[in-house]
Amino acid sequence: MKLGLIGFPVEHSLSPCMQEAALKAAGLEGSYRALETPPPFLRARLLEIRRDYTGVNVTIPHKESVLPHLDELSPEARAIGAVNTIVRDQHRLIGYNTDAPGFISGLDEAGISYRNKKALLLGAGGAARAIAYALKEEGAHVAVYNRTQGRAQALCDALGLHVVSEPLLEAAVRSCDLLINTTSVGLQDPLSSPLPEGLLPREGAVVDIIYNPPLTRLMQEAQKAGLPTLGGLPMLVWQGALAFELWTGVKADVQVMYEAARARLGEALQP
Repeated sequence: MKLGLIGFPVEHSLSPCMQEAALKAAGLEGSYRALETPPPFLRARLLEIRRDYTGVNVTIPHKESVLPHLDELSPEARAIGAVNTIVRDQHRLIGYNTDAPGFISGLDEAGISYRNKKALLLGAGGAARAIAYALKEEGAHVAVYNRTQGRAQALCDALGLHVVSEPLLEAAVRSCDLLINTTSVGLQDPLSSPLPEGLLPREGAVVDIIYNPPLTRLMQEAQKAGLPTLGGLPMLVWQGALAFELWTGVKADVQVMYEAARARLGEALQP
């Protein structure tokens, strides 16, 4: 069984160690490779997947650009407009989105409530689309803020959400029950935050889907303010576990995947 991850760049991804640990725990023979795929090579890479692979994960920058190359989309992937998992069925490629249910599984595991709550998303990329869709499906009231308001507006128009303009950002943050950072702010620079210092929900939980570093500046500030927080590792693990089940028909050992990911993260954080 050949599995992999297509994206650019992918060399630091935790997915290979997580998925190979899941294969081993399930007693399945197979491999999972990080397949560095610059945008000009996407079409050629998908021909290779169609020929040789059981399935792959899809990450930045291909979650949306991969759609025209696929033969079929799951209802969730079609509604979200982004794919993070491809399954090969004979010579057909079927696109799924496990980011959406993976995010919800992470919230459930952490005991963070979201049904009938006010959720504010920072960012309007592929991950934001999946999370916004998932939360709306579960009955949350979802609003989106993005520095480029046009992108936020497009996402809100597509999914029937509320857009937050710059002048209303402070009020929206203060009053939300669930604040979710889907931007990359804090990834390259752990000292940076997507929000001005001190701007946090009054009582809501704060989620940052960045998993490296495990504790972003946004999360540190939220913890100092006594707010519940959740990093990006649960979403990463759960979306991977759901993808594993689509490829293999076997439920993944989620704890084994957590252990493998944390071990690799620990190595990455060593000086």
